[in-house]
Amino acid sequence: MKKNNKLDLSIIILNYNGQFWLKKLLPTLKKNYLDKTKYAVELIVVDNDSTDDSVKIMRKDFKWATTIESGRNGGFAFGNNVAIKGNQARYVMLLNSDTEFLNKGQSNLDEIIAYMDKNKDVAMTSPKVELGDGSLDQACHRGEPTPWASFTYFVGLEDLFPKFKLFAQYHQSYKDLNTVHQIDACTGAAMIVRNSAIKKVGMLDDNFFMYAEDLDWCKRFRDAGYKIIFYPKIKIIHYKNKSGIKSSNKKTASITQQYFYKTMLQYYDKHYQDKYPKFLRSLVKYFVLIKTDGR
Repeated sequence: MKKNNKLDLSIIILNYNGQFWLKKLLPTLKKNYLDKTKYAVELIVVDNDSTDDSVKIMRKDFKWATTIESGRNGGFAFGNNVAIKGNQARYVMLLNSDTEFLNKGQSNLDEIIAYMDKNKDVAMTSPKVELGDGSLDQACHRGEPTPWASFTYFVGLEDLFPKFKLFAQYHQSYKDLNTVHQIDACTGAAMIVRNSAIKKVGMLDDNFFMYAEDLDWCKRFRDAGYKIIFYPKIKIIHYKNKSGIKSSNKKTASITQQYFYKTMLQYYDKHYQDKYPKFLRSLVKYFVLIKTDGR
């Protein structure tokens, strides 16, 4: 981790009761990337008012990172914005605490920085994010969740026809996942963002407490004329839905799912409510209620 007067990359990890995952992630991040990078990189951990020993552990065992206490659990966008506001690095990276950096150069973010340096129209790049079992975390490779794309996904048409563009727009699975290419959106679990583009488009919308704030950000960048890129040459592991707990359980999974579906309705209201007939909004709400009620 080299330092000079100008930072190239600021990695931001938002934490909420995630000491278990921080202790797993940070050694891999340091060993497999920070100790090897040719760029000036800093690490910031923002704590959203955790009730565990996260802050104590950070300041005792990981003094090489900057720890900031946000003061309250205001959600994902709120916490990340604490570190984004006034940030002077050329690029910022949002990174979940429940991730892992791989050895042998597999998680070398320098390659993505070099790519973005050459492609000034790219505002955001996602590495290939894989789940613990080696499968793709589909959230890193998404299309715009239009009413049609969302419908085909939730009724299972995307699963039946993953290579058919008409039915596979939600995750754009018809594209070649082994090549660098443009996508509509990626996940806030691991995204590298051009800071000059943030200054033009604005920070994350903290009206979203959890979920959809990354989709919203990507849409705003695209609307401003920027590109979002999927870069599968670099890989990061994501132990999804584990942040804040040692292991998942049914209650936590249920609460997480409810947040997801309700936030999608919020996203629809922000970007599509005025573009479609009112009855469609009622239909969207109906599907959301079905999902959140578990029926």
